[in-house]
Amino acid sequence: MQHVLEAVLAGDTTARDYAALDLPDHYRAVTVHKDEVEMFVGLPTREKDPRLSLHVEEVAVPELGPGEALVAVMASAINYNTVWTSIFEPMSTFGFLERYGRSSPLAAKHDLPYHVVGSDLAGVVLRTGPGVHAWQPGREVVAHCLSVELESYEGHNDTMLDPEQRIWGFETNFGGLAQVALVKANQLMPKPAHLTWEEAATPGLVSSTAYRQLVSRNGANMKQGDTVLIWGASGGLGGYATQLALNGGATPVCVVSSPEKADLCHRMGAELVIDRRAEDFRFWSDERTQDPKEWRRFGQRIRELTGGEDVDIVFEHPGRETFGASVFAARKGGTIVTCASTSGYLHEYDNRYLWMSLKRIVGSHFANYREAWEANRLIVRGRIHPTLSKAYPMDEVGQATYDVHANLHQGKVGVLCLAPAEGLGVRDEEMRARLLSEINRFRGL
Repeated sequence: MQHVLEAVLAGDTTARDYAALDLPDHYRAVTVHKDEVEMFVGLPTREKDPRLSLHVEEVAVPELGPGEALVAVMASAINYNTVWTSIFEPMSTFGFLERYGRSSPLAAKHDLPYHVVGSDLAGVVLRTGPGVHAWQPGREVVAHCLSVELESYEGHNDTMLDPEQRIWGFETNFGGLAQVALVKANQLMPKPAHLTWEEAATPGLVSSTAYRQLVSRNGANMKQGDTVLIWGASGGLGGYATQLALNGGATPVCVVSSPEKADLCHRMGAELVIDRRAEDFRFWSDERTQDPKEWRRFGQRIRELTGGEDVDIVFEHPGRETFGASVFAARKGGTIVTCASTSGYLHEYDNRYLWMSLKRIVGSHFANYREAWEANRLIVRGRIHPTLSKAYPMDEVGQATYDVHANLHQGKVGVLCLAPAEGLGVRDEEMRARLLSEINRFRGL
């Protein structure tokens, strides 16, 4: 891969030069192994260690099919689906690959005894398959993680409703935590020219997810003047929700779990912040019983910050731990928009606070191509900034994933793949100089 890296670092290599590059038969990638899916059986979730299950190894370059592209990956990032994959929860991802492999001859190559993981990338197009015309070798790109077939009528109003909708790098193989990735061409978007490779790699999944969940008419349809309660507001997903709220004329109420995370929210421009650990909010009195008194105390704290108002929208992603409080906290007629459920999928809430107060629960999952493109456009224009907190070399991807699993991170955690060091890949130095203080502020630097 050295000659590929040299071409990328040169910065002036032409599309014809890239097309003439000899691609290797193998590349280094982060994988989980099918024969190890039972390795954590019997352990509590928090004791399952991604450092034991994630491997960095040589794998074969996949065959390029119609509508597909091979991308040289300069940098990638850790998402919570990488954690789920690495600890084989709530199920092994090899079931996804087996079902996908049976769906068509083109998809059969995804069913392997190893899974190359990762749902983010920033890099350079190396090859395109038949039928790809909008993206040429040498184009610097980022990728969103929606993989769709669009053979069914059901996906043509909203591609997230396609029955063959999958998350690339989680429900498909050949993901972004690697030196090379295989994507569909309609996953590609322009790399923001003012960002480094590692900065550009981190927004894709979470910024698009937050955009659909909060801004899109498919989600909460946020408007100017709304008050938005954002759980984990300094994290990978919540950090973008906080920025979208501020950028869109809404008022975020940021919920975090440490003074450092509260400080990051303030640096992003949020004024209303609740440190739930410092204020000792405990919504469950034991594993089976929630404490409505804590919901009421939480609601009162929100009203103290907002001048007596309840929130219009709750940006909900922790799931089981917080969902009862979220339903309670939304105003009459308000919206609870939910995804992920990182603390558990089995939500419990008091339905009286939902039905009698005419509240809505809206399910949201990643984003369609238009929503992902709009989220990326905000980043390209410098309206939304990366929340990268740290970038690891690919050899330390187990530790990077462990940090996210153990909630030791702020913002997003990046991974350098082909990029030999941080700070490379900036093409628009003038724009970066103009935005550098904001970029650093949102990164917590």
